[in-house]
Amino acid sequence: MSAPSPAVAMRGIAKRFGRVQANRAVDLRVAAGTVHGIVGENGAGKSTLMSILYGLYQADAGTIEIEGRPARITGSREAIALGIGMVHQHFMLVDTLSALDNVMLGAEPHRRLGPARAQVRAGLQALMRDTGLAVDLEAPVSRLPVGERQRLEILKALYRGARILILDEPTAVLTPPETEALFATLRGLRARGTTVLLITHKLKEIMALCDAVTVMRGGAVVLDCPIGQTGIDALAEAMVGRRVDLGRAPAATAPGEVLLQVEGLACTDALGVARLSGVSLALRAGEIVGIAGVSGNGQSELLDLLAGLLAPAQGRLVLGGQTFVPGRWLGAARARDLGLAHVPEDRHRRGLVLPFAAWESAVLGYQGRPRYSRGRWLGWLRQRRMREDCAAMMERYDVRPRNPLLRTSKFSGGNQQKLVLAREAAHAPRVLLVGQPTRGVDIGAIEFIHGRLRALRDAGGAVLVVSSELDEILALADRVLVMNAGRIAGELPIAQCTEATLGRLMGGAH
Repeated sequence: MSAPSPAVAMRGIAKRFGRVQANRAVDLRVAAGTVHGIVGENGAGKSTLMSILYGLYQADAGTIEIEGRPARITGSREAIALGIGMVHQHFMLVDTLSALDNVMLGAEPHRRLGPARAQVRAGLQALMRDTGLAVDLEAPVSRLPVGERQRLEILKALYRGARILILDEPTAVLTPPETEALFATLRGLRARGTTVLLITHKLKEIMALCDAVTVMRGGAVVLDCPIGQTGIDALAEAMVGRRVDLGRAPAATAPGEVLLQVEGLACTDALGVARLSGVSLALRAGEIVGIAGVSGNGQSELLDLLAGLLAPAQGRLVLGGQTFVPGRWLGAARARDLGLAHVPEDRHRRGLVLPFAAWESAVLGYQGRPRYSRGRWLGWLRQRRMREDCAAMMERYDVRPRNPLLRTSKFSGGNQQKLVLAREAAHAPRVLLVGQPTRGVDIGAIEFIHGRLRALRDAGGAVLVVSSELDEILALADRVLVMNAGRIAGELPIAQCTEATLGRLMGGAH
């Protein structure tokens, strides 16, 4: 009796973008009804390979078989018709439309809107009962939490008949409870016969969820095996070609003078809901302070207040010997002048302009400084110097490819993150605020970014790190603050921190 055909068989796949060889003779075989992990460094070719499978790119060479039949996939319509669905790392949803209308968009069953909505609603309700994927179908996407938006993306793919589901970094923006809920969903889909291809940098997730794993490096496959034949250390070494150390590296000296201090910060959102209440903290020279907490407990608002992007209703801030209060709050440009730099949580919305060339993104916020400008007018910018500095940043921060002229959107997420960090660290800030420093970043880049943050600390800077990853907080921080419901629920030196202790504080214990 012959073995069953794999859900996906890709053979000899090659793809080049200009001088960059993204995929090199890649072979991938995925058994039907399994969860198959695909891991590798940023820029290793994982997303390119999956984009070829979904029809977003066409391979320069190689063949594809879907469920045992040759397939020529020239676009996403062909992929969908073959039963392939893809959930991108950055969701493809229209914020102003309802969840129901997002599913129906481009797949309307009738010309008449009312009957079309009724049919799609009935189909989605049946699908939600079968899969456990609960979504408020009538709510605008802009009001849905991140976890629900992701469930909507999966529902959208399944509603269109996906039997093969590609997930690109699905937990990058999820809280731990949302991640567990997603895993339960994926296990349920696997039990129903759905094949899942999981692109992720989180090796613990690969070991917990996958049946098999493929590791890519430099555009080629370097390891392909059942999950029972490997482990986290072996996967990490295969990804980067050497041993990786994500252990702690404590500060060489005790913390020094206070560089930033806030007292009694309070703010509300546009609906009048309190987001921060009575938050006080101090950042000292030569230390990394970590802020842990489940997303949505005030961490984002705190970063925005400290960076001068948001003004509070109450409180005071002292930076560079100057005091700021409501009505006369710190602005972003003034913060930079006083030696405060900010790596935002969302690099796409807040840290980069994706259509810009890399050299333009590498000077955002600093373009008016004398090094780059002979005045405040665009025509007087020293563009050659900007490109030279961008090239130097790319070399120092290992941004790949090292091409200042390449459009920012063409870099992988991890390399975009390194470019933002390089820009903000280039001006030797005294205080660095970092939101989610390694979200969507591979293990080799995590090691690199952690090293750069420690170097800033050891040079006498104060670093504030907000991260939803407890492993990251425990590896980086010298002192940890935990936020819950807009307040500081606890403060501990790192020696007293465990995942269990921090978890209790994150849940509201004091």
